[in-house]
Amino acid sequence: MKTLRILLLLLAAAQPAPVRAQSSLTIYNQNFAVVRDEVPLDLKAGENVVPYTGVTAQLEPDSVILRDPVGKVPLRILDQGYRGDTLSMGYMLQLNEGKTIDFIVRDKDNKEYTVKGKIVRSGYNPGQGNNDDGSRPGSDAPIIEVDGALRFSLPGEPIFPKLGDDTVLKPTLTWRIGADAPAKLNAELSYLTNGLSWKAAYNLLAPEKGDTLDLVGWVTFENNSGKEFSNATVKLMAGNVNKIQENQAYPTAPMAKSMLMAAAEAPVSEKAFDEFHLYTLTRPVSLHDRETKQVEFVRATGVKAATIYIYDGAALDNFRGWGPDIIATNPEYGTQSNKKVWVMKEFKNSKDNGLGIALPAGRVRFYRSDDADHSVQFTGENNLDHTPADETVRLYTGDAFDLVGERKRTDFQLDNRNRVAQESFDITLRNHKQDPVEIRVVEHLYRWSNWDIIQKSDDFTKTDAQTIEFRVTLKPDEEKVVSYTVRYNWR
Repeated sequence: MKTLRILLLLLAAAQPAPVRAQSSLTIYNQNFAVVRDEVPLDLKAGENVVPYTGVTAQLEPDSVILRDPVGKVPLRILDQGYRGDTLSMGYMLQLNEGKTIDFIVRDKDNKEYTVKGKIVRSGYNPGQGNNDDGSRPGSDAPIIEVDGALRFSLPGEPIFPKLGDDTVLKPTLTWRIGADAPAKLNAELSYLTNGLSWKAAYNLLAPEKGDTLDLVGWVTFENNSGKEFSNATVKLMAGNVNKIQENQAYPTAPMAKSMLMAAAEAPVSEKAFDEFHLYTLTRPVSLHDRETKQVEFVRATGVKAATIYIYDGAALDNFRGWGPDIIATNPEYGTQSNKKVWVMKEFKNSKDNGLGIALPAGRVRFYRSDDADHSVQFTGENNLDHTPADETVRLYTGDAFDLVGERKRTDFQLDNRNRVAQESFDITLRNHKQDPVEIRVVEHLYRWSNWDIIQKSDDFTKTDAQTIEFRVTLKPDEEKVVSYTVRYNWR
């Protein structure tokens, strides 16, 4: 690799110094971003050739906008070129396909000698994530002919001939700009790029007893764009923006990980923007290529979050694909039962509850503190959808160990002539906890939308057109049975 490094240094010295400017980013949670840079321009009258090397490797060339932000200098872009085929060993192998070059080989005593090899195939494919030797992982290894034999690997370190003048070290935009008169300005460059993304994650910590919790929300953003951003201003767009995604694979690599600790000021500000929500980081961010970084964006303590137990006892998974006519009249439908009681956490995303900002979608992890030794234990996780302020969040965290439900059908009568069916159920609940609990029993009246409850042991609430809910309180070690009879009418 020594020869290649020397060539890189020589080429870098021959190239004009790249234009550098502080970037600003708007990153979308759909693996793309808008990049904005400042490009100093010193134009002479007539035609100007302006190269710019500060762009990403996954830029969308036809999204580029170059303009005078104050509107005083009209920029006539005669044409624009984008070169993303930056110098690498794989690219150099491709440039020399069909040629015979020298390879440095080291023997077991670390002595160097050279062998000649013809590059039959480079294996280089810039869109598929190549290795340093030009091969794609698992396929398209380079083919080198040495002494009349073919090798599917490099025989040694390649020594390449002199580089051409048009070889680029970094992705480069080149404009031909027409100017009516000399002008100096700081132009604004904007473009779309893939390879930048962000997501939210939440950690919720509750005490061993009680219905409050502390919430910390993190923004994690990843840079696979092929460009390093230094002290960039970053905004994050939350929402489902319509963006056409082409089926293209991009190079990936293990990411360096780091964390930005929260400052005393609010690390992120938030506002509604069009039909979405825009979050602005208050501190500049430096982000290396192939790095992931985290910023705390919300913190709340003492959030009231009730624990809810739900028993939805009808096991209907085995009946997927059944048509409505079969569901209506088949006596076996809905007779299977599960015994699991779901544990749910519910809280209001409001200012009165310590929150009240739009929460972007992300993974939520629940923890609970053990009072015995103050250790923190993981108790479940789920995914939060985009949630506006003042909406209620309800998330499933797992199944209760000490609560049991059983659902049993006790009667079924079908009168096809009169198009009537009648069905009865017993739902048995058992509480093995040391504390009283309320279990919400959810029953789906799945056979038809026209129904009446003609017998019930407990009061219920109709939650939608075909769902009812009983709320049952059980003392420690208590068992209760909820029963009801429903009559369906197809007339």
